[in-house]
Amino acid sequence: MNDWNIQSRAHACQVSGHHFADKEPFYTLLYQDKHELKRLDVSVAAWTQEFSAEVLARKGYISHWKGIYEAPPPAPPEAIQKDTAETLLRKLIEANDPSHSAACYILAVMLERKRILKVKEQIKIEGRRVFIYEQPKTGDLFTIADPDLQLNQLDAVQRDVANLLEHGLNPPDIVDAAPTTPADESAPAPQGEQPQPVPVA
Repeated sequence: MNDWNIQSRAHACQVSGHHFADKEPFYTLLYQDKHELKRLDVSVAAWTQEFSAEVLARKGYISHWKGIYEAPPPAPPEAIQKDTAETLLRKLIEANDPSHSAACYILAVMLERKRILKVKEQIKIEGRRVFIYEQPKTGDLFTIADPDLQLNQLDAVQRDVANLLEHGLNPPDIVDAAPTTPADESAPAPQGEQPQPVPVA
């Protein structure tokens, strides 16, 4: 299982194909398929017809909840600005780099405290604690594994997160303004050897 992922809310019932209207109630079903967590968004009618207690008792079922569909707002104009905690978390998840697992966890906790993300479920998979967060405005689900941080690791992770928030995931390369010198002139002489004077004819 990936340590993290994002699963976006569907804009139509994934059983009947009915397109959700703004403010329409719907159900989200969360289940485990082999080594993956998957979501299924369905209309109230499909839920009533298809999802009986027998279905919910099937192997792999984890949880379900009722939500309200919100039509996505028009995309705002792009602006050059520092990453917010949420945009940075999305970028880190998309990068899928295991070295950022601790940063993802810290960012998710920060967003939970700011009430931007809400914990929907806390489960254990393969002995690891996994949090299922929902972004209520977009309906996106974030799966974040607990990296089991030790106290002596927190400072380093918090510095890493602060640096990522300040400079972004891929900061521009810093160009050295100083003129470069050829390697044979700048390289130090090997240890134990002294540069020899050039004989003058």
